[in-house]
Amino acid sequence: MEQRILIYAPGGQDAALATRVLAGEAIASHACRSAGELAEQLALGAGGVLTVDEALHAGAYAVLDAYARQQPDWSDLPILLLTHAGLDSLPLQQAVATLGNLTLLERPVHILTLITSAHAMLRARQRQYQVRETQRRKDEFLASLGHELRNPLAPIKTSVALLKHLYPASEQIGKVSGVIERQVTHLTRLVDDLLNVARITSGKILLQRENIELQQVLDHVMELCQAAADSRHISITQALPPLPITLHADYARVVQIFANLVLNAVKFTPDGGHIHITVRLAQGLLQVMIEDNGIGIEPDAIARIFSMFEQGRTVEGQMASGLGIGLSLARQFAEMHGGSIDAYSDGPGRGSCFIVSLPASASDAPAVMPPAAVQESPTGASEPVQVLVVDDNLDAADSLQSLFQLEGYAAKVAYGGVQALAAVEMAWPQLVVMDLGMPDMDGYEAARQIRQRAQGRDVLLIALTGWGQVDARARTEQAGFDHHLTKPVDFDAIAALLRAHLARQAGAATQTQ
Repeated sequence: MEQRILIYAPGGQDAALATRVLAGEAIASHACRSAGELAEQLALGAGGVLTVDEALHAGAYAVLDAYARQQPDWSDLPILLLTHAGLDSLPLQQAVATLGNLTLLERPVHILTLITSAHAMLRARQRQYQVRETQRRKDEFLASLGHELRNPLAPIKTSVALLKHLYPASEQIGKVSGVIERQVTHLTRLVDDLLNVARITSGKILLQRENIELQQVLDHVMELCQAAADSRHISITQALPPLPITLHADYARVVQIFANLVLNAVKFTPDGGHIHITVRLAQGLLQVMIEDNGIGIEPDAIARIFSMFEQGRTVEGQMASGLGIGLSLARQFAEMHGGSIDAYSDGPGRGSCFIVSLPASASDAPAVMPPAAVQESPTGASEPVQVLVVDDNLDAADSLQSLFQLEGYAAKVAYGGVQALAAVEMAWPQLVVMDLGMPDMDGYEAARQIRQRAQGRDVLLIALTGWGQVDARARTEQAGFDHHLTKPVDFDAIAALLRAHLARQAGAATQTQ
């Protein structure tokens, strides 16, 4: 259907004649009887549209204008408009100004002109389809790349945690572990940024909004950025209003907005520099200013720095790092929330200021911060918690099993979905941490079969995988997983989910009694 030409020419013989001419050249076409049918057929796919100027009054303009405004980035629908009106016609001027890829053919149209115009239209449309296919393959490649990069990062991060547990008093182990952890974190950020580019361009990012406290967001941002600032002796200060500020936003994306900006300031500020964060709230709009005394921005670069893959000059003596997409992602996430990001600088050597604006509100109540995590035994009882780790990557499975065992859990390992089912039949675990992409039986099917068993209803199922796309998360939920975590993940995050699960079970048991 994407190769056909849609014809809408109400009244007269234009539609019938055009259909016969195109059929003689083996060009597929479909004559629409109304503007409503034209809209329906466009939704099914079309190589182009052939219409006449009198059809503009009969609904064609409204349909084509609506389609042109909502078509994806790769698409530029070709339109052939047969006209005998001059350019002084107001409807024709409107069509030329707004319909985009519009070609006018003055009537009467020579048959050869119509045929060559139709072929040119379809060739142009075919190139657009090639761009769409290239984008699709790029997104698939980035998703696969992210998965393949996350797989080796997971056992590296787990092995570092094992080293710190085995040799807590070793200063050398501590230093080496710190280096590895920082580099793994940096690699993980690069992978996440690449995948976010693919998700945004394909429209697959959906905001998960909730009411969040700005203070909690900024605390998380400082956790992510403080180590990088400390390594360069850069101080970060904050000036916040006395009342707590609430945003109805996607917590992870808002953290990413501010973390990208603060890390960018760290990157372009010399050693010993200073970064100041100022928060203001006025008329329902939050403004967060991130100012630094770094190298500044050239006046002609202000307009470019938010472009994808744009690399700015770095502090003298440093090599460029990163992918040049952090600022672009930050601005796009802010705009998805109905906000904006603007940049200002007085020029080279005079620092820079980034201002984030987001919808927000203030509360009369003092900010309530989440209580600090309480250290407790994994089980809270005499019997150790039974854990099953499932992954066809032997290094990832074995290192995570060892870490569970060092923490006091009774952990077993399976190297595939079939082994996992056999393991749960022998001894039902309270927690299953499972990879998704396994050759014999994937994690989705293994989870479904575990859930089908009666005892499986009380098992906490966590997907630990390199796949982080929205569709992968939807599939894990449908398969029966309770949580979807992407590799590499902190062990503490898994332990926290397990503690919460065990606490809910204990509470339910108490109520039953």
